[in-house]
Amino acid sequence: MKYLVSKIIPFSCVDGPGSRLALFLQGCNLNCKNCHNPWTIGRCNHCAQCVPACPHNALTLVDGRVNWDASACQQCDTCLHLCPQQSTPMAKTLSVEEVLTHVRKAAMFIEGITVSGGEATTQLPFLVALFSALKSTPSLQHLSCLVDSNGLLSETGWHRLLPVCDGAMIDLKAWGSDRHRFLTGRDNAQIKASIRLLAAHQRLAELRLLVIPDQCDYLQHIDELCEFIGELGDVPVRINAFQTHGVYGEAKQWRSATAGDVEPLAQALTARGVNTVILPALYL
Repeated sequence: MKYLVSKIIPFSCVDGPGSRLALFLQGCNLNCKNCHNPWTIGRCNHCAQCVPACPHNALTLVDGRVNWDASACQQCDTCLHLCPQQSTPMAKTLSVEEVLTHVRKAAMFIEGITVSGGEATTQLPFLVALFSALKSTPSLQHLSCLVDSNGLLSETGWHRLLPVCDGAMIDLKAWGSDRHRFLTGRDNAQIKASIRLLAAHQRLAELRLLVIPDQCDYLQHIDELCEFIGELGDVPVRINAFQTHGVYGEAKQWRSATAGDVEPLAQALTARGVNTVILPALYL
């Protein structure tokens, strides 16, 4: 079987602990206004609107499908900004074995792989197959298998993945359902349930909170939030700072977060007993 892959980064130090191969899958079940990879949300329907607009003639329509010529592409991103599907013609369909070829090339220099997106769990059969293959291959089974997820996966889905997954890093993009729906288009009840389930199975590698000035609601619900975190056990909480780089639409006009926006939340969490709070390494 083939699966839709947006990008492979052989060596990353920002997608989990240590040096990791980061695999970004195409397609997401949220539509976040603040998404920094908005071209990974949708999937190409080969409408071909991007083809005549490409200034480097890297796109053609062949048998009704958009074809991307990597050798001609100058990475100008014109196609990404034009796509009505929030997709990319540069996504590739790869088999598990083809992905393993990339992993083998990097295996001596990485500590694990992280599958992200888009939303990794929208291609759950691929995740299970890939992680199972890694765990059963002697030369690769030392690599840890992590998922960077929005948490919008059913309990049944997580139980399929847990036996071969070493951990998940989950974003809780807002505490209140209404605020979460405003930011992402979806309610967050399932996401909270996923966080609880992963923590109960010692698979919650990291809980992530995103500070968006004037848009996030963590401080308004700080006592409820900290009670929730306290029930998870000693889980690291990473605070990320929203930046406008790469976003589309109205979020482009929002203010980027600074240390002055992030630190009040960090202090509030620490004061209420959250043991491990990780601050942004830098602010752009």
